[in-house]
Amino acid sequence: MPFTLATWNINSVRLRADLVLKLLAEEAPDVLCLQECKSPVDKMPLDVFAAAGYGHVVARGQKGYNGVAILSRLPLEDVGHRDMCAKGDARHVAAQLENGVTIHNFYVPAGGDEPDRTVNEKFGHKLDFLTEMRDWFGTDRPEKSILVGDLNIAPREDDVWSHKALLKVVSHTPIEVEHMAQVQDAGAWVDITRQDIPDGLLYSWWSYRSPDWDAADKGRRLDHVWATSDISNAAHSSRVLRDARGWTQPSDHAPVFATFDL
Repeated sequence: MPFTLATWNINSVRLRADLVLKLLAEEAPDVLCLQECKSPVDKMPLDVFAAAGYGHVVARGQKGYNGVAILSRLPLEDVGHRDMCAKGDARHVAAQLENGVTIHNFYVPAGGDEPDRTVNEKFGHKLDFLTEMRDWFGTDRPEKSILVGDLNIAPREDDVWSHKALLKVVSHTPIEVEHMAQVQDAGAWVDITRQDIPDGLLYSWWSYRSPDWDAADKGRRLDHVWATSDISNAAHSSRVLRDARGWTQPSDHAPVFATFDL
């Protein structure tokens, strides 16, 4: 069954419901995974998305922060969530398609500004979150699974506008990149985006602080699509919808797409 999946940090699903609808109408992914919904589930505009043909939903939310949702045109089964670091945050949700593929949707903590856990609790939380992901997938090895989300790490030198300038900036520090690699190795995850687009600069996030984000193009690839090695070869095309960063009142992230034939 061929299907297209997209992941997007929407930065408030209620504020940007019209942008979600625009994406669904113009790009028509079969599954859309959203992060940073910033809303309890009962306050998310799910009826609006259902009217657009996306009536299958698995979501976890909380007021004003975090929040993850999986919207689908295909039937989904809720297969739970993990309370990462036992903080009660809505940062993970999982669903299974009828073809047996499990989709994990993650929102990894950003980590604050200082890449030192001794002075920055948020950075410590981020590293602990990644360590828990590693241990989970190492103990319960995933099969026939796709992992997506805003993982808040740009791992490769060509995933950032300047490797040298960002080596000491949270999201591209060596310790974060190492932790991400350990998560990938533990679950035998394959970076689908880079499998399909192996070369060249590639970004999915541009800061609101830039007065002309498009011209400056100081981006980072923070949003990812991975798949377990047993299905990674079924992926055959990926793209970042850069134009969405320029829509009216946009998220600072752009959607990332991947198409699989399973």
